[in-house]
Amino acid sequence: MIAGHIHHALAQVHELQQKILEKQRFKGYSGRARALSGTFCFLAAIAMGSPFYPATRTAHVAGWSSAFSFAMLLNFGAMLYWFLFDPAAKRDIRKLKPVIDVIPPLLVGGVLTVTLMQQGLYSHLFGVWLCLAGLANLAMRHVLPKRIWLIGMFYILGGMVFLLIKPVPFLNPWPAGILFFLGEWAAGVILHFDEAHNLSFTNFVFRSGKHHVEA
Repeated sequence: MIAGHIHHALAQVHELQQKILEKQRFKGYSGRARALSGTFCFLAAIAMGSPFYPATRTAHVAGWSSAFSFAMLLNFGAMLYWFLFDPAAKRDIRKLKPVIDVIPPLLVGGVLTVTLMQQGLYSHLFGVWLCLAGLANLAMRHVLPKRIWLIGMFYILGGMVFLLIKPVPFLNPWPAGILFFLGEWAAGVILHFDEAHNLSFTNFVFRSGKHHVEA
């Protein structure tokens, strides 16, 4: 009987924790949008790695710029759709406050990209992009599923390898394309399935507590 009450109390505590986390969690990011962004980066790498694609810095800058622009439009478009049509968002502008956290890494990334290109240091671009993508993910770890920090560290470690150990020629799109593909798909899976996982775990705890009380 006492064990049943303990299980029930633990279930209630877990439910309260889940409700607090749900209130704090930012739901404007789409797992599908991130997975599609990773897929587009991989397709861009395939296109730029083709013998038919111009092997020039200008052409590859254009290719990566297109991939980045597509990813931004897709993710922010999904966020805008959530803001306008999801009843939980209620078109409350305060719900978009977490987006501010990713703006500094994006701005710094833009400045560093222009600076490195002006200096002719194209081989450092992939490392900088990966590191800043990692920082953007880490900046959101308090309002997204906690496992998103793994994606941030994955990108940062990849960027550090490119910067400190093995610089990648800018005309070789494969390493960055593969890393962005894996990272964005992993992030998409985390965002898409995290809520369902939490709900199923809560239901399991409650069923266990109920079973012990009846026993």
